Amino acid sequence: MTKYIKGFLDYRFLLGELVKRGINLKYRRSYLGIIWSLIEPLMTTTVLVVVFGALFNRLSDRTFATYIMCGRLTFSFFSTGTKVACHAIRSNASMIKKVYVPKYFYPLSSILYNFIIYLISLLVLIPVMIYSHLMPTLRIWKVFPAMFTLLIVTIGVGVILCVMDVFFRDVEYLWNVATMIIMYLSAIFYPVERLEKHGLSWLLDLNPLYCIINLFRGALMGYSNGIWEYAYPMAFGIFVFVFGFWLLKKKQDEFILHL
Repeated sequence: MTKYIKGFLDYRFLLGELVKRGINLKYRRSYLGIIWSLIEPLMTTTVLVVVFGALFNRLSDRTFATYIMCGRLTFSFFSTGTKVACHAIRSNASMIKKVYVPKYFYPLSSILYNFIIYLISLLVLIPVMIYSHLMPTLRIWKVFPAMFTLLIVTIGVGVILCVMDVFFRDVEYLWNVATMIIMYLSAIFYPVERLEKHGLSWLLDLNPLYCIINLFRGALMGYSNGIWEYAYPMAFGIFVFVFGFWLLKKKQDEFILHL
């Protein structure tokens, strides 16, 4: 363990450079730049509120906008972070063949620069909460364990995907389908009561991302969360995090044969 901690500290500057490069490449030749990270969720949330608010008779409920925005931002980071991490090793094949860099830096930097963009995008919650007539309460502290758990889960899943993608190129396409299923099981744009009426709310409880989203909603909308919504996603995150780095360590010497 000491060896890996020392290796991380020795190359931490390079990790920072990879994060900076990721942000620069993402907004290269873009006039709006980082501002787009604020405009885009506002635009999509407006459409979702109008469409699904009308569909579920929630247009008169202003808190529905915050409800959707919490789910929209959280899922967007998880989806984007895992997808860029998935092909992080293959997209940096030329660098891997020329210089030594800890292999986990590539998926990790891909997720971290998206996490920075995600943190900036959280600013849009301020006008949305004002529109929803919501004021921060003491429950706002739940935002921090939710963000930490979200980051751990995304890193763990992203590292697993990047290892699998080196050996099985179809993983990227299969994950696109999987993220769509996860989205529908995260109650981003529909009220949870719709599933509870049919006794299917257990599907949501088995989705760690939904639990994280509900922590955000509890923090910003002022309602309580059960212990399951704290413990389950954290336990899941620790498991995929440990398993992901173990898998990468076990398989990284074979990468060069498949790139």
